[in-house]
Amino acid sequence: MSAISNVAVVTGAAQGIGRRTAEVLAAAGFAVVLADRQAPRATREAIERAGGSAVEAIGDLTGADAVRALDAVVRSRFGRIDVLVNNAGISLIRPAADTTVEDLRRVLEVNLVVPFMLAATFGPLMVQQRTGSIVNIASIAGLFAVADRAAYNASKHALIGVTRTLAAEWGGYGVRCNAVCPGWVKTEMDAADQTSGNYRDSDIINRVPMGRFASPDDIAQAILFLSRSATSGFINGQTLVVDGGWTADATWESLRLQHRPPA
Repeated sequence: MSAISNVAVVTGAAQGIGRRTAEVLAAAGFAVVLADRQAPRATREAIERAGGSAVEAIGDLTGADAVRALDAVVRSRFGRIDVLVNNAGISLIRPAADTTVEDLRRVLEVNLVVPFMLAATFGPLMVQQRTGSIVNIASIAGLFAVADRAAYNASKHALIGVTRTLAAEWGGYGVRCNAVCPGWVKTEMDAADQTSGNYRDSDIINRVPMGRFASPDDIAQAILFLSRSATSGFINGQTLVVDGGWTADATWESLRLQHRPPA
């Protein structure tokens, strides 16, 4: 375990990608602030058992009071922030014609407005420090369309646009902003989405050249890479796609499966 030298804030830290990201950052020596609507107790305990440092910050970040409270925790406990991981998000599987304005606003609020608010809160501190990394968790749905996900697609496309804008505005101060675009990840969100009957494991596995879902650790390791200046110090305004080759492959399914090893 490395000595703590940097501070990271991870949203959606109670489960899935957020939990694994917090664990990976803590193992790399970051003190991690665990932000979530539900208590991220299990994440904190796992980090502490491994010898790391973590602080819980519970609150609904769609509210300005919770954002101010998170800011207060970071400033009072550490006085600095080196990495902001905007991971928390929600999905919505619904045909566009059945998606209401209220649906759209709810998804945009969580997936776009909250990351922007947090960047606007912590970015100026990073600018003052002349160093920092913001990692926004977008999606391959922010690069291409996925049917029945108009609101989700819109939120992730817009998040990539914000990522590039912040990179342009703050890069001169040593503050980098990048996005990670996962493909399908085996998490609690995937399990909930599959209850709709919209897709099955085989739909994803047969589509991905590597023949599997991403794991939370696959995404967390990409986030760690973008978090550290030693590994990504001149990478700014980019989208790092972690999808097992999904977006690179235009092959039809029967041909793709011919290129798999025998079962």
